[in-house]
Amino acid sequence: MSSAVDLAPQELRVLVAVAEEGGFSAAAARLGTTQSGVSHAVRGIERKVGVVLFERGRFGARPTPAGARTVAHARRVLRMLETLVREARDTPTGEIAGPLRIAAFRSAALHLLPPVLERLSARHPGIEATVTVVREIGPGTAGEVAEGRADLGIAGLGIAGLGTSSPIPPQLVGDVLLEEPYALVHPAGHPDPRSLPLVDWRENCSSSTRQWWAAQDWIPAATVRAEDDGAVLSMVGSGLGMAIMPALSLTAAPPGTEITDLGPERPTRRVGYVTTPELAATAAVRALVRELRGSVKPQVSGG
Repeated sequence: MSSAVDLAPQELRVLVAVAEEGGFSAAAARLGTTQSGVSHAVRGIERKVGVVLFERGRFGARPTPAGARTVAHARRVLRMLETLVREARDTPTGEIAGPLRIAAFRSAALHLLPPVLERLSARHPGIEATVTVVREIGPGTAGEVAEGRADLGIAGLGIAGLGTSSPIPPQLVGDVLLEEPYALVHPAGHPDPRSLPLVDWRENCSSSTRQWWAAQDWIPAATVRAEDDGAVLSMVGSGLGMAIMPALSLTAAPPGTEITDLGPERPTRRVGYVTTPELAATAAVRALVRELRGSVKPQVSGG
């Protein structure tokens, strides 16, 4: 039997294309080849690795659990091959260039990353950074990195002091960048904001703040739900209720809102970065991490 190390880059591209396009025909169109060529390539790859990678049917082709893992590895290997060539070419000049894919949750993309990327671009104009906003539900930004769709993710890593911090997935590496406090936001001038209905959004509901919330007898169940933290702020500013939100989400609180500290027992959310062990050593990711650390250092709170 052939060894899996015999897999060629083009075979990895076939796997990724089939998984992302959902079928052999669409993958063939993407790759500029024929459906039979893609089908033949997939059968050959499956023989090499010794497992079925795709379920075939009228629905097209879907990765099996083994196939999903293989596709994630394929994306990461292809990214490292691209990085290998680029960094070998950049070494004589010391310049850092090429694509840098970042996944971030909404408030980090809006309020944390822009000044970081501005400085990164000024120092390394050859870096082509792109940002994808990912909801922190399920795998979140860490899942984008683990699946090979992002080089670095800005992720919420849990609540400090409550033993509820989300561990960095074992296949990734990273670190905490800051701790942002949660605060109460409510219509400005309201005499009793804690009596208002609670406005919430799904990402907040799924966070580990719930353990802290459960101990607060003044927090009601959410009666108004919004799509994201920006919509929550808009609703609060319109007088529809109050909300409990992390500092990044409150960076651009609209007129008509007021922010009240929750006191010394307030929860604080850890925000950090995650990447793969192999990408952590690359010049572009190291440059981004330096800018992130330099940007958020003054903001770190003991919360």
